[in-house]
Amino acid sequence: MKYSRIHLPVAPACNIQCNYCNRKFDCSNESRPGVTSDILTPEQALEKTISAYHAVENLSVAGIAGPGDALANPEETFGTFRLIKEFNPEIKLCLSTNGLALPQYVDEIVELGIEHVTVTMNAVDPEIAVKIYDNVGGEKGIEAVKKLIGNQILGIRMLVAENVIVKINSVLIPGVNDEHIAEVAKTIKE
Repeated sequence: MKYSRIHLPVAPACNIQCNYCNRKFDCSNESRPGVTSDILTPEQALEKTISAYHAVENLSVAGIAGPGDALANPEETFGTFRLIKEFNPEIKLCLSTNGLALPQYVDEIVELGIEHVTVTMNAVDPEIAVKIYDNVGGEKGIEAVKKLIGNQILGIRMLVAENVIVKINSVLIPGVNDEHIAEVAKTIKE
């Protein structure tokens, strides 16, 4: 195995509510993304990382992708990354976010040396986005989704300017954004 990675569930809260999302704890037969058996504290996440580092060959990446939003839980997310960096500065760090809080945390992302950020961006047209997001930062409607889209684009541009690798994920929702994904890609490419 060339590289191994560990995902650490330290971020339970989310700052948006997507109409397709169902975050919950799993059962013994379920292990899909966004679902976890336990929420870890930063200290527990470090213990799990150390244990995995000694047990798994080539553990080189630690990521935080939920089960909520990494940046809706900044103390837990960045606290975990700081502890991992103290343990082994060679472990690469990555996080996933919906991008709502991204602009306010770009400096901290860069300071901690987080090399990869994945942003879930499902629409760039507010009329489509309002069908996807029920709640954005406690607000509803077109203005709320405009804020989300604006923060996503701004945060992505800020990260790229700092040479952080950014990956865009989109959830294809039949009948909602299935004919809009190309527009998301085109907007991001600009």
